[in-house]
Amino acid sequence: MTGARLGATCSGDGRTEFLVWASKAEQVELLLDDRQIAMQPLPRGYFRAVADDAGPGTRYRYRLDADLVRPDPASRHQPEGVHGPSAVVDPDFPWSDQHWHGLPLRDHVIYELHVGTYTDSGTFDSAAKRLDELAELGITAVEVMPVAEFPGARNWGYDGVLPFAAQSTYGGPDGFRRFVDACHARDLSVILDVVYNHFGPEGAYHADFAHYFTDRYGTPWGPALNFDDAWSDEVRRYFIENASYWLDDCHVDGLRLDAVHAIFDRSALHILDELGRAAHDLAERRNRRIAVIAESDLNDPRLIRPHELGGYGLDAQWSDDFHHALHALLTGERAGYYADFGGVRHLAAALNDGFVFTGQRSVHRGRRHGAAPTSVPAERFVVCAQNHDQVGNRRDGERLPALVPWDALAVAATCVVLSPFVPLLFMGEEYGETNPFQYFVSHTDADLIEAVRAGRKEEFAAFGWVGEPPDPQDTATFEQSRLDHGRKDEERHTALLDRYRRLLALRRDVPALASLDRERLEVTTGHAQPVLAWHRWTTDGDRALVAVNAGDQMATLERLRVPDGRWRLVEGSRDPPPTLSSDGTAALTLGPWATAVYRYERDRVLESVG
Repeated sequence: MTGARLGATCSGDGRTEFLVWASKAEQVELLLDDRQIAMQPLPRGYFRAVADDAGPGTRYRYRLDADLVRPDPASRHQPEGVHGPSAVVDPDFPWSDQHWHGLPLRDHVIYELHVGTYTDSGTFDSAAKRLDELAELGITAVEVMPVAEFPGARNWGYDGVLPFAAQSTYGGPDGFRRFVDACHARDLSVILDVVYNHFGPEGAYHADFAHYFTDRYGTPWGPALNFDDAWSDEVRRYFIENASYWLDDCHVDGLRLDAVHAIFDRSALHILDELGRAAHDLAERRNRRIAVIAESDLNDPRLIRPHELGGYGLDAQWSDDFHHALHALLTGERAGYYADFGGVRHLAAALNDGFVFTGQRSVHRGRRHGAAPTSVPAERFVVCAQNHDQVGNRRDGERLPALVPWDALAVAATCVVLSPFVPLLFMGEEYGETNPFQYFVSHTDADLIEAVRAGRKEEFAAFGWVGEPPDPQDTATFEQSRLDHGRKDEERHTALLDRYRRLLALRRDVPALASLDRERLEVTTGHAQPVLAWHRWTTDGDRALVAVNAGDQMATLERLRVPDGRWRLVEGSRDPPPTLSSDGTAALTLGPWATAVYRYERDRVLESVG
């Protein structure tokens, strides 16, 4: 088998090598702007051709068995959209990030953004112009929702069909590389959200080429991708090569793997394990830090356990349980999967373990769920109060400010930022954006558009939401989902932004809060009151106490077990007590929706920053 890479590989002298996997075809022709070339068949269904005078910008397609004409499944650029020709991309780029080697995962403060709605123009370049604000806030990593080429100009990104091609309407591959370079210039890591569990419903021509799918399993999006059936070696190669493309060619620092519970593989070496090993091998060769982060609702610690303990060795996973516990506590919602949450004990469990369900029966699922994440470090959990799914998959796409009192936003911020885990903020959360984030698409097939509309209505049945959801195809749905950065200048939004800035500074500068350690953590909850506190400490004696009242009535923590001495308030909302005295235990009363962060004084005096 040739060592060439999938797609079009430009050598720099006008010569370009083309390699495509087309196991279903007898013959394949390369169609260039002005000529056609019969491609050489290779073992295992590959076809190869080398073309002179086919440098960067050259448009090309493949013709399968003198019949179907299709874009390249491994295209790096689709300047005319998913149905148009592919374009050769110059591999050379004027990178300026030679100083950059990445950040340890424990130092990540992740900011999730959608390129299309983050700014008015919705491009990589316009997003890059706002990076200074994020760095000044205390963000250390930018997570970009999927940018793989999707149909039209409006999409969350999970309908991508060409995983190697950065969305043309966002700025294409050069725009994306400029964005990554700009992030690194500000010491910001870049995490890219990638979708390896399905292709979108419009413009995915992979089945015309080769055996990308298997009928062994089904998914919400149709046939499952083929990771363990006949021909699966080549499918695995395609996705591992895709991961390497983003990490190596585009200098991305990490991948967020979408919905890995919908990736089916019974192989002895699971595709997630293989992909993670490939990413970490690349990191070692390039002397960089690379993180592979999974989204999963399985509560299966095997994903993030090291190989020597029988795990897949991924670096981290999103904790749905943490979000659900916090959201249900703050909002009082109990429909759908929130039926399993709502008590302060659930948030306490999430703070202690990362998961709430570690083998108990789930009412929502009607069965036991999860396993205990024994021996899993705290830095392997990513937690949030909002993200694109939990906002956008509501019927009206309401953000948290539309669901809770304004003061409750400080509670959410404190719980996420000062948890012992890696925090994630969803774009606009830091200043309390009130525009919704709704589901939007720009498909061209009328039947598909109607199917999407119907599917959205069905998804909301479990939550009891009634009424007509916003039309995903309507341009207005997209437009009203844009951020309004002007709100940062309004008083209460400015105050919330300042609070996030202070909380992130505490997380960075206070050793007890910077150390992500579940073993040096003790959580105390109120009796029948939605109030809790967590005490965190380091081996050298630095200590911090974080407390929140997640209710609209005054509440008291009667017996906080903290060391003897005085504790001084360094951050808080709604006038918590300025000091706390302990003789081994202490009592703390907080007003409605109040927060408090204390540091243990011992013999020193601290200035309040609250």
